[in-house]
Amino acid sequence: MPAIRIHTERGEAYDRPALATLSELVGRIGADGDHFVIAEPLTADPDGHFMQVWHDRGADYQVEYRDGSPDRHFQVFLSSAAEVVAVMVRWARREEGWDAGPAWERLDFPPAPAAAGVPALDPSVERELADVVRGRLRCGYDGRDELAEAAEDYLVDGGVRPVSRRRAARLVDRLWRERVAEQAGWTGTTDPERVTRAFAVLEASGITARENFTCCRGCGLGEIGAEGAEDARGFVFFHAQATEGVAAGGDLYLMYGGFEADESLTVSVGREVVAALEAEGLVCAWGGSPREAIRVTGLDWRKRLTG
Repeated sequence: MPAIRIHTERGEAYDRPALATLSELVGRIGADGDHFVIAEPLTADPDGHFMQVWHDRGADYQVEYRDGSPDRHFQVFLSSAAEVVAVMVRWARREEGWDAGPAWERLDFPPAPAAAGVPALDPSVERELADVVRGRLRCGYDGRDELAEAAEDYLVDGGVRPVSRRRAARLVDRLWRERVAEQAGWTGTTDPERVTRAFAVLEASGITARENFTCCRGCGLGEIGAEGAEDARGFVFFHAQATEGVAAGGDLYLMYGGFEADESLTVSVGREVVAALEAEGLVCAWGGSPREAIRVTGLDWRKRLTG
């Protein structure tokens, strides 16, 4: 296969995939969390040159490709995965007349902001905005729509929006692909996945466990009671500010406690939380006091993006 990279909704990335791999990836899409694949040349601008396929089970495959600019963006619907793979291979190899056969239709997009008289972002502003988006990508819990909304709103001042939703979405798409390409090199189980597995064990044992829950400690403590099962004994969570801290290289601070005003119950929940995390190979710092947060230390926060 020529120099292309394949991205999936699951967050996987494949460079120069074999034909069998491409066939498998296209053939499996259609379920929740696994609807699309995107192919882009490794040697070209990924914003201007790509092919993408979307599929819901029981429906046709929606295939789109862009050839350099929005006015060269085309779409076709194909009935089988085999047809899609054949088109993708011809496109990837840049075969002469590769697009002959399917009835491609050009898609019309709104004018770019510059064409509508909107000035381009100052490079320093764009760098600042990109740093904000990259920070949230490192946290790993936001989807593309949430990131685009955050990027659009970040620089709002007095009702003036210097960043349009379209420009924000374009920036997010570029940085999302950058992060997906980076995570393609990750192997094995990551520390965030270990935290998730420990929380699943705690949830099954009667302790309500939530990741990236609410914005801060106060909101989390106020809302965690409505989250769990009626017979839950206690809770553990970390909030968005804690996520930002661990993604920036710090420790992960966990809030925990019992659902009854009993310090011995809080200590018991704390011990269970530490035991579940340590069973996953994570390191905890906690002195056993019910008034002390549990810290998970030494984490390499590589949370895989999905969606």
